[in-house]
Amino acid sequence: MAIAVSVFVAFQVASELLGWELEDTAENQLRADSRVLATTAERAGLAQVQLPPYPGSGRLVRVILPDGSIRTPAGQPALPPVSEHAGRVAQGASADLMESNDSDEDGYRIYTLRAGDGAVQVARVVDDSPINRFGLGMLLIGLLCMVGGALVGRTVARTGLAPIDRLTAAAVRVAHTRDLDADIPDEGGGEIRRLIQSINDMLAALRDSRRAQRLLAEDAAHELKTPLTSLRLNVELLIRLDRRGTLDSALPAESRTRLLKDLGAQVAELSTLAAELTDLARGDVSDESTEVLDLADVVVAAATRARSRVPDIEVALDVTSVWVSGRPAALERAVLNLIDNAGKWSPADQPVQVRLRAEGAAAVLEVDDAGPGIDAADVPRVFDRFYRADSARALPGSGLGLSIVQRVVDAHGGRATVARSARGGALLRVDLPAAAPPAPIARLTAGDDTAVR
Repeated sequence: MAIAVSVFVAFQVASELLGWELEDTAENQLRADSRVLATTAERAGLAQVQLPPYPGSGRLVRVILPDGSIRTPAGQPALPPVSEHAGRVAQGASADLMESNDSDEDGYRIYTLRAGDGAVQVARVVDDSPINRFGLGMLLIGLLCMVGGALVGRTVARTGLAPIDRLTAAAVRVAHTRDLDADIPDEGGGEIRRLIQSINDMLAALRDSRRAQRLLAEDAAHELKTPLTSLRLNVELLIRLDRRGTLDSALPAESRTRLLKDLGAQVAELSTLAAELTDLARGDVSDESTEVLDLADVVVAAATRARSRVPDIEVALDVTSVWVSGRPAALERAVLNLIDNAGKWSPADQPVQVRLRAEGAAAVLEVDDAGPGIDAADVPRVFDRFYRADSARALPGSGLGLSIVQRVVDAHGGRATVARSARGGALLRVDLPAAAPPAPIARLTAGDDTAVR
C-alpha cells in the first residue's frame, strides 16, 4: 500500500510538472508569434496588414484597431470578446497581457501585445489531452508495475520465509511432543541461520538440563533408599515390640539407647542429604546478592560453625585478609563442606588446617587433613555428585558436599583442585579471583572535626 501511494503521488507530481512545462512552452510560443505579427502590423498599418487565412487548427490571431474594432482572418473561429484588460493594452495602458479564457466548450490562452496605435492578439486553444494521455499511460504502467511487484514480492517473501515456517512448525512440534532430541535443520542464511542455530543451542541446553535433572533424581532416589530403609526397619522394630509389650524385655536399656542413637544419626543424615539435594536442585538460582567481602571473615564463620556442629573437630586457622566478590552464604557453605570433609578423615589428635592467603590476583584457600589421603584413582571423581570412595562408604555423608563446593567455586569464576598434603592427607585447594577492597568510609564524630576511618 505504501508503494502504491508513493507511485500514484509520483505520477501526480509528474503530470503537474508536465502541465506546467507545456503551459510555459505554449506561452513562449504565443509571445514569439505576437512579436512577429506586431512587427508586421506596425510596418503595414493595423488596418492594412494582411492576415493569413486560418489553416483550420493551431494559432488564432486578431488585430485590435484604435477605435476598438477588430480584424480576424477569413474562416477563423470567433474568439471571446476583447476583455477590458486587453482593451487597456490597445489604448497604451500597458505593454502586454497573458490571459486565459475557460468556457464550457473550448478554453483559450490569449496573449495581447501593444502594436502601433492598437494591439495584436495571438491565441491557442487550451488542450489538456496530452497531459491526460500521459496520466492514463502512467496509471496503467503503475498498475502493471504494482501487480508485478506484488507477485514477485510475494514469491520472494514466501521463499525467504519458508525456513521461518519450518522453524515455527518444528518449535510447535517440540512444544507438543516434549521431544528435545530433534534438531531443527540448519538452513537459510544470515539472520535466519543465526536464529535457527540459537534455537538449536537452546534445545541442546534444555536437553542437558533435563538429563542432569534426571540423573539427579535417579542418584537421589538411590542415595535415599538405604537410609530410609534402615530408618523404616528400626522404627518398625520399635513399633512391633511396643505393641507386643516386650519393648523393655526384648531391648535392654543399652541396646535401646544404641538404637535411638542410630535413629537420630539416620534422621540427621537424611536432613543433611535433603538440604544438600535442595541446594543442588536450586543450582545457581539464589536471592542472595553479590557483594565485595573479606574472605577471611567467611572462613572464620565457617570454622566456628564446624566446631559447633562437631565439637571433636579441631580447626587451626592461618588466614589473612583477602577481598573477593561473591555471595557470602554460598561461600560459607562451601568452606564449611571443605572443613567437614577434612574432619571426617583427620585423626583426633591432628587438627584440620585451614590457610587463606593472597597469591597474585587470586585468593587461595587450602584445607588439609592428616588422614590417609585420596587414592589416585579417586582424584578425578572427587567433586562428582554422590561419588564416595570405597574407603569412605562406612563414614557418614552423602557424597554431595564436595560437588556443592565445585558448583559454588564455578559460580564465582574460581577453580577447585585436590592434591596430597605435606602431612600425608588430602589437600583441597580453592582459587578465587581477588577483588579490590571497598573504599574506606569517612564519618565525623559529633563535636569533632577530625574524620575517623
